[in-house]
Amino acid sequence: MARLRITYTKSAIGYNVKQKLTIQALGLRKLHQTVEHDDSPVIWGMVNKVPHLVRVERFEPDVAATAQEATAQ
Repeated sequence: MARLRITYTKSAIGYNVKQKLTIQALGLRKLHQTVEHDDSPVIWGMVNKVPHLVRVERFEPDVAATAQEATAQ
């Protein structure tokens, strides 16, 4: 399944409170922080509310690395 890498690039100071809450709901707290989420319509809906504040990259996780992490735990 595809994943999204979302980076907080611009401060939400001076923007609507709903946009600040959307940034928090995405799990972003500090500028230039990056979080990863599954590619879903819910996440895209949040990203579309604050496209001027974030940068989004779509990527396919490495299956071999994910299998190694699962066996290491």
